[in-house]
Amino acid sequence: MKKLVVDLGDRSYPIFIKQGLLTDATEWSSYINLKDKAVIITNDTVEKWYLEKLTNTLKSLGLTVYSLVLPDGEKYKTLESFNKIMTFLLEKSCGRDTTLFALGGGVIGDLTGFAAASYQRGVNFVQVPTTLLSQVDSSVGGKTGVNHPLGKNMIGAFYQPKAVIIDLDCLKTLPARELAAGMGEVIKYGIIWSKEFFEYLEQHTAEIWKLDFDVLGQVIHTCCAIKAEVVHQDEREGGKRAILNLGHTFGHAIETFMGYGVWLHGEGVGAGMVMASKLALLRNKISSDEFARIIKLIELNKLPTKAPSNMTLADFEKIMLHDKKVKAGKVRFIIPDFLGMASLYDDVTEAEIAEAIKA
Repeated sequence: MKKLVVDLGDRSYPIFIKQGLLTDATEWSSYINLKDKAVIITNDTVEKWYLEKLTNTLKSLGLTVYSLVLPDGEKYKTLESFNKIMTFLLEKSCGRDTTLFALGGGVIGDLTGFAAASYQRGVNFVQVPTTLLSQVDSSVGGKTGVNHPLGKNMIGAFYQPKAVIIDLDCLKTLPARELAAGMGEVIKYGIIWSKEFFEYLEQHTAEIWKLDFDVLGQVIHTCCAIKAEVVHQDEREGGKRAILNLGHTFGHAIETFMGYGVWLHGEGVGAGMVMASKLALLRNKISSDEFARIIKLIELNKLPTKAPSNMTLADFEKIMLHDKKVKAGKVRFIIPDFLGMASLYDDVTEAEIAEAIKA
């Protein structure tokens, strides 16, 4: 088993990465301070695969276990779904000794975390991510929240889980499109943090798509270790943590314009990373060869590299003005400084944005 810790002082928590963790709590149960009740929040896709497994495991620990099944999809990451969770917890007379388990992808993780942060002003929760994207990104770092028609993830809270339990077996049932979406976030770490990891991905894409768990375990561990270090340095995104949003300003605009769920988050990030890398190329920060390598790796992982054909520069600019990174009316972008490092810039011109979108 691979295990690492997100170091945040008294809010520190472990990440466990191994096959079979849903049905065997030996490795992780003692780290969570479980008490009387557990509530599993999941969706109607994940339910049929993994709800019974986790329920039985938690019952074997002597817990009273309830479960709430929500509809699957980004379009349900709303205040309405958040209110459903609140109502369910109240109906079950859940107290502060209740632990919430987020069993699903990023939508379930964000919703459950926001509910945990809000219910009775804070109860414990555990991330049990079942998609590659949530395993390498959204389950780690404590960002929780919901979407709004005017912007993605604009309502929420920073609230850290008590543990992250990554069962690699969950990837066996993951659709190919969801695996590709996860690779969008995986590739990001190579561009912003480690050229060596980027090269590892270039060399091992075939094994990843064959679900070689030795390779996938290493990939997930590396991504979690990078994110853990960034979050350790900047928990609330006051500076350094912003680099984790490479491609997201463009990507979130695409998701919002198209309607939540039409483009998966990782697909938006894939196209957005091409646009951000084009900005780097225009500023002579990366070479044309490096730009081509970035596009090739994104394409190899079955991700889009172009913006929707019906989306104009004006559409991008209108939505990007609601991005969380906007400061003093300026849209700020994460741009690679070179392959393996990125920074936040607030001086990107409209002409540069137009060229990036054309990329």
